[in-house]
Amino acid sequence: MLHFAPYSLFSILALLACFLLVCVFEFVNGFHDTANAVATVIYTNSLKPRTAVVWSGLMNFVGVVLSGISVAYGLVELLPADVLSPPNGDPAVPMLISLFGTALAWNLFTWWFGIPNSSSHCVIGALIGIAVGDALLHTRDLGNSVDWSQIWKILRALAISPLLGLVGAGALYFALKHLVRDPALYQPPQGDAPPRGWVKGLLILTCTGVSFSHGSNDGQKSIGLIMLTIIGLLPATFALNPATAPDIAHIAERAAIAAPLLDAYDHDGLRAEALASAARLSHTQADHVVASQLRADLYEVVAGLKAVSASRAASGADRAVAARIGRELRPTVEYAPWWVRLLSALCLGIGTMVGYRRIVHTLGEKIGNTHLTPAQGASAELVGAGLIATAGYTGLPVSTTHIITAGIAGTMLGSGSGINRGMLMKIALAWICTLPVTIAVAASLFYVLGG
Repeated sequence: MLHFAPYSLFSILALLACFLLVCVFEFVNGFHDTANAVATVIYTNSLKPRTAVVWSGLMNFVGVVLSGISVAYGLVELLPADVLSPPNGDPAVPMLISLFGTALAWNLFTWWFGIPNSSSHCVIGALIGIAVGDALLHTRDLGNSVDWSQIWKILRALAISPLLGLVGAGALYFALKHLVRDPALYQPPQGDAPPRGWVKGLLILTCTGVSFSHGSNDGQKSIGLIMLTIIGLLPATFALNPATAPDIAHIAERAAIAAPLLDAYDHDGLRAEALASAARLSHTQADHVVASQLRADLYEVVAGLKAVSASRAASGADRAVAARIGRELRPTVEYAPWWVRLLSALCLGIGTMVGYRRIVHTLGEKIGNTHLTPAQGASAELVGAGLIATAGYTGLPVSTTHIITAGIAGTMLGSGSGINRGMLMKIALAWICTLPVTIAVAASLFYVLGG
């Protein structure tokens, strides 16, 4: 299945199928993660459910539209260059189906049982699985097929951010309890009565912050997935950023600078591929460009330069030059048209408006031994919004679900009420199982479909 003609009927049908899968995944991501933003305002009766999810959906939409693309390409670069951009222009349907099918299935499975789960973990696990499957297909060493440095960087962010949410939200709740004496902050909801004015406003504000930051981070993930789809299936049209067309004339001179750096520092046995790509790029002419081949070569060289910039064997000056050339080459292949941003925002925003009830109940009543109070919800969401927004603008994908869940657990510990160990064990089990399950499923799918 790896080889069939671009623009054929089958390619077009595959494009439509993959587009449907990525849109459905982002829709599911929206309603799976909605509860993280709306749980507090709905549970405390600060907003009616319909109003809360519509407002949250709108803020998710705005977050996607105003965000960058650093998270998007931080994720897709987990794939090896030959999968990320096939040099012969063949569509990458097995990769796309393995990615979207695996992530979507696991998201739906955990949502059905009301377990807060990370869409980020689903996508990352599937991407790693595809890289593993590609290594098995080509009988390559895993060390040469998977960018482990990028994986560890992302996994560190995913592991540390919930701990920061736990400690930060617990500390904020502790401070609130000693500085703000209003009893309305510390009472669980009473019937259908909303909290008093300023408390209601605080909860709406924190809901807005989490929704916007969720869009700015998770929305970028779908932007990256959509770009994988259209580039993998229609490389001649979307392989290169049209806005950087004048830069193509400078690729040859940058490749000439990169070649001796790549030659001097072997990076996990990939020097030959990167050097061959640099040699081809050094003869690039703006009026004789094969988009798919140019994209593939650029990714090989960028991957090589990234390894040089991180190499301890390289001098400080060489690492700096490698990093600079890599930054100058990236914009030619790392971009997102306005309509891709809009599509991502629409799918995430619409998904936010449905499917929230199961996980709202979990966050409101099952994380701790007591029901959620306004102060606890506001503390968890305020800290969560700050962490998610910071990560979104530094290019690191984090889990909204795990940050908010950990934040609520932190406030329960801070209040002295304790946590529901049974529910936290279920959440932890989903957290532990997500990566190995999605890696195994995606690797198997890619190996079977790509064989």
